This record gives sequence, C-alpha cells and structure tokens, in this order.
Amino acid sequence: MSKEYPVKIHKELELRQSSLVLGWGEDLGNLGGKVTDCLNRNLKGQEFAEIEPDDFFSLGGVTIEDNLAQFPESKFYVCSERELVVFRSNSPGAGWCKFLNSILYVAEHHCQVEELYIIGAMISFSAHTAPRQLFTVVNLAEIKEVLNQYNLVRDMDYQTPPGEKPTLNSFLLWIAKGRNIPGVSLWVPIPFYLAAMEDPQAQKIVLSFLNERLDLKIDFSDVDQEIREQNEQLTRVRSLFPEIDDYINRLESNLTLSEEENGELIKKIEEFLRESD
Repeated sequence: MSKEYPVKIHKELELRQSSLVLGWGEDLGNLGGKVTDCLNRNLKGQEFAEIEPDDFFSLGGVTIEDNLAQFPESKFYVCSERELVVFRSNSPGAGWCKFLNSILYVAEHHCQVEELYIIGAMISFSAHTAPRQLFTVVNLAEIKEVLNQYNLVRDMDYQTPPGEKPTLNSFLLWIAKGRNIPGVSLWVPIPFYLAAMEDPQAQKIVLSFLNERLDLKIDFSDVDQEIREQNEQLTRVRSLFPEIDDYINRLESNLTLSEEENGELIKKIEEFLRESD
C-alpha cells in the first residue's frame, strides 16, 4: 500500500500506455455501473487494485440486496489486450480530494494512463424516443482537438452553482488537469422516468463512442437485446395506460408536464418495469 494514498495493488501491470474509463455505481439510470460492467465483461477485465474504503465511506449503514450486504467498493480492472483500465466505484461520501488523487496516483504510477474518460448522466425532460446526444466537457485543449472528429456535443456550458461544491466528475477533471492528464467528462441525458431504473440506450451511446475512440471491438448484442426488450415494455405500458401514452406523446411534442403528471409517469413506468423484470 502507498504511504500517501490508501491503495492496494494486487498485481503490477506491464502497460506502456493506457486509457482509463471511470464509472460511479449509483449514477442515474445505473449508467456508470452498467457501462463499466459491460467493458469488463466484453474485454475480460481483471481486478488488479482497489482503494481502501475506510477514509471515504460510512460503513454504519450498509445496503442489503437479496439478503447480501453491499459494502462500498472502489476497484481497478485491466483489459490488457486493449490497454484499457476500468475503475468502478461507489461515490465517496467524504475525503473527495484524497480519493480522486488516489485514482490518479494509480493511473499515473501503475497504468501509464494517457487519457481519462469519466461517465456521467443528467436528467432530461424529453421522451425516451427522442434522439440522444453525448455531451462532453474537457480539461485540456489537446483532447478537445482530438474530439472534433466524433459526433459529440462539445463545449457543454456548465458552471457549478454559487455556494455549491463541484460535482465529483468536474473535480476529477480539474485535478487531472493539474497533473497534465487529458480528461473528458461524458454526459448522457436520461429521461426522468428512467432515472431510477436502467437506460440501455444511454449505455450504448457511451459504449459506442468508447468503442470507436479506443478501438475496443465491443460486442453490442447484449445491450441491443436490452434496448429491444425495454422498448417493447414501454410500448406495452403505453398501450395499457392511455394517460401514460398521452404524457409521453406530449413529451414527444416538446410539451411540458405538470409536477403531478411527472410524478404519475415516473410511478407507472417504474412499477411496470419492475413487475416485468
């Protein structure tokens, strides 16, 4: 373990250079968790390091799922054939600066990382049938020039509201800039009524970009199947509940719903998708 950073290295790597993709487990639509899981599954990711949780997570209220305790984890995986490093973690509740510097310590000193990609999601009040875009925020001019060849929305105009601290993703980009590591924060709009569920369409948008940029040769068959199944479920819920169909029709026409209608749409969609699963 490093004296300065609470990092355990289980296996030393032999990477000449690599790219790091980072996802948070509790992201909207479970985006970060699903994308990093897909990368590890497709590219045979192997765990090689982790950040010790004690300084960053409260262990007093551990989540229970399927009768199993879900302890916070912050693990690094290597996909050696593609020179790719994947970091999947719960969002730290404390010690942000030390936690994010621990990530970049591993990136620099054990992986020779040359580019950083951070996965993020934001709420959208559009329908799931609307075309999706991938928004980006970058920290260095050199990576901005590289991204010009891809179909992205660049120069996303975002500033931390006065009196609030920056998001984890923004903070990490800033720290990476200080270490001269080119970084990109990837943001995908998630329809508000899918935010607490999963959004395979958003997953594919991120994966498609990473696949093209990093030449990963990903098999999209599983994600495509999830997209088809979710679209079928959403079509079915619209056919069963005329008021839900009306709400989504209005969103498709760029009309806004009332707060009460938004809540009803969220409730019906979540109930139906959970029952279908």
